[in-house]
Amino acid sequence: MSWVSRTLGDFLAANARARATAEALVTPTARLSWAALFARARAAAADIRARGIGRGERVAILMGNGEAWLSLFYGAALAGAVTVPVNTRFKPREIAFCLRQSEASALYYVERFLEIDFAAMVEEVRRELPAVRYVPVRGAFEGDARDEGPGPSPSDLLLIQFTSGTTAYPKGAMLTHDSMLRNAWEAGRRFGVRPDDRYFNTRPFFHVGGSTLSALVALVHGCTLVTLPTFEAGAALETMERERCTLVSGNDTIFQMLIGHADFPKRRLALRGGWAAAGPQTMRRIVESLGAREICAAYGLSEASPNVAMSDWRDPLEVRIQGLAPPLPGVEVRIRDGEIQVRGWNVMRGYCGNPEASAAAFTEDGWLRTGDAGELTADGRLRMTGRLKDVFRVGGENVAPAEVEEVLLAHPAVETAQVVGVPDSRLGEVPCAYVTLRAGASATEEELVAFVRARAANFRVPRYLRIVSGFDEIGMTASGKVQKARLREHAIREFGLGTTG
Repeated sequence: MSWVSRTLGDFLAANARARATAEALVTPTARLSWAALFARARAAAADIRARGIGRGERVAILMGNGEAWLSLFYGAALAGAVTVPVNTRFKPREIAFCLRQSEASALYYVERFLEIDFAAMVEEVRRELPAVRYVPVRGAFEGDARDEGPGPSPSDLLLIQFTSGTTAYPKGAMLTHDSMLRNAWEAGRRFGVRPDDRYFNTRPFFHVGGSTLSALVALVHGCTLVTLPTFEAGAALETMERERCTLVSGNDTIFQMLIGHADFPKRRLALRGGWAAAGPQTMRRIVESLGAREICAAYGLSEASPNVAMSDWRDPLEVRIQGLAPPLPGVEVRIRDGEIQVRGWNVMRGYCGNPEASAAAFTEDGWLRTGDAGELTADGRLRMTGRLKDVFRVGGENVAPAEVEEVLLAHPAVETAQVVGVPDSRLGEVPCAYVTLRAGASATEEELVAFVRARAANFRVPRYLRIVSGFDEIGMTASGKVQKARLREHAIREFGLGTTG
C-alpha cells in the first residue's frame, strides 16, 4: 500500500464517518469520539475564521496537552491556517520571539498551567506585540460549525516547529500537511499501529514527538490516543494501567523514569509495543520490565517531520534493542565525516524567517545536516551514536557521552545517567556523570565510578560523579531531554573547574 497525499482534514473527516462512535481521545477531563473530536475541531476552525484569520496565516497555541490543544491544532488545519506550538516552559521573551518570527496572527492560551501564570506572561508579551490577537481559552470549543472558505492542500504548511534553543533563540522548522501526515503513516506502519490500539502519549503536543508521532499517528491509523496535560511518571503509570494502553513512546529519560518509579512494581500494564529513541540498555529494560516486546527503535529530529528511521515491529528483537533502524521509504540517509545527513519528502521547507540558518542547515548538494553522529550497517540500517557537539576529547581520545551512559545504566541501581565533558588542565577534558537511582535502590558515588572502571577504558571513566534526585533544576527540556550544555555549565560551577577558554 503506497502513500496518497492528503490533508489533516481529510483524515479527520474520514474517521468521523467510518469510526464515528469509537474513542479518539482520552484526557483527564474528556472522552471524545471521532465524531465529537471532529465537531470540536470544526468549532475551533469557525472561531479562528471569525477572527479574520485565513489560509496560510499562523495560529500559536500555548497550553498543556488536552482536548483544547488538539481541537485548535485540527481546527487550524481545517481553516487552512498554520499552527505554531509554543513551549510551555518558554518565558515572555521567548514567547514573543516565536510570535514575531512566525508572524503569528493570534495566540490561543490558557491563563494558568500547573503553577505558571500565562495570563501575566501574555500581558507582558502584548505590550511588545499589540497587533497579535490574544485569545484566552476557558472551555471547550462547541457549536454547530460548517466548513467555510478555501481549505489547505497537502503541500501547504501545517506547522512551524520551534526547536528547544539551548544556546540561542529557537528556530522554526516549516513542516507541511504531507510531510507530517506521511511521517505519521509510515512510522505507524513500522511499529504496527492498529485501529483497536490505545496509544499512551508521553510527549508534549508542542513537540513533534507529540504532534506527529503521537496525535497524527492516532489520526492516520484511527486508534485511540490517551494523554495527560504533562508527563509525570506516577500519573502516567496509573493512566496506562487504567486505560489498558497497548502502545507507548518516549526517549531514554522518560522510560527510565517510568521503570524507576516507586509505583512501577504494583502496576499491571498491557503494553505490546511502540517506539523509543533510546540506547540498548534502556531498550532491553522496556522489553523486560514494561513487557513491550514489539518496541521499535526510532531516530529523528524536528527538521525531518520528525522520523527518519524506525525499525519494524517484526524485526528480530535483538536488532530492535540495538537501535538498528532502516530509513522510512523514500527517505535517504548518508554518513559524512561521522554526521548523519538526510534527504527526502520528510525534510523541512527551511526555518521560518531565517534564511541564514536555513542555508547552514543543508550541505551544498542539498542534504539536511542533523548534527548527530551515526553509522550505517551493510544492509542500510542506521544507528545514532550521539550528538556531534556532545563528543569530547580526553587526552586525544574521543568520548561520546552515550558510551559511558550505557555502562552506568547497566548497574542495577541506576535509573538515569547523563555524561558531559568538563575542563581538565592535563587532559583537556574528562568525563563527568550525573545519575539518578531507582526507587528503593542504593549505591555510592564511589561504587558507581568503580563499576565503570571495571568495564570501560580509563579515559571513559568519570573523573566526577554525582547522584542527584532529578534534572529539572539542572536542565531538562519539556520533551524529556537533558540539555547537555546546561548540565556542563552546572558541573563546571559545582566542581569549581573554571572554563576551557
